[in-house]
Amino acid sequence: MNSTTLPRPSAIQARGLDPRLDIASPAAGIGLWVFMGTAGTLFLLFIAAYLMRMEGDDWSSLAMPWQLWLSTALLVAGSAAMQWSYGSARRGRWREARGRLWAGGACAWAFLGVQLWAWQVLSAGHVVLASNPAASFFYLLTALHGLHVAGGLIAWSVTATGLWRQAAPVRAQQRIRLCARYWHFLLLIWMALFATLAGLTPQVVRFICGTA
Repeated sequence: MNSTTLPRPSAIQARGLDPRLDIASPAAGIGLWVFMGTAGTLFLLFIAAYLMRMEGDDWSSLAMPWQLWLSTALLVAGSAAMQWSYGSARRGRWREARGRLWAGGACAWAFLGVQLWAWQVLSAGHVVLASNPAASFFYLLTALHGLHVAGGLIAWSVTATGLWRQAAPVRAQQRIRLCARYWHFLLLIWMALFATLAGLTPQVVRFICGTA
């Protein structure tokens, strides 16, 4: 007979660590992983197409507007706020969890606003969608990422509304955890896109590939 003593549920719940959290709805977590894997593959394919298109004679690299550094900082802050919100929820500190969840969402909204600002700056400099292939890829990749951020904000609004209405702790913790996971994914994808758009030129790609 197994003599291992399991901690009492009441003791676990007193620390905000509900034992049912990991099994409450595994389908939601699995579904998110599948979605992120699919979306990540899509972005990788676009990045590969971007690198191959660089070899064209009509390619002209863009100078990235400084607003993109601001939007990157906002996404980093939002990802951290989401993780802190989940940490607060695990400890049963729901007031902190709500505030940090709202901060994470606000950073995402601000990120989209700054991205549009960057678009406006480029447009004012006559860098439009059809001006050259680099511009076309810039608008395409940033718009596609922005749509994923907007989709995340829909899930965030559902989570924030549930917290405001004092949803069941198990469900609230799980939703915050999924939001934090998705925000980390958005940050990872954006860092890859920003590094590609700002750091890679035809000369750099040729040097990396050994064809310079």
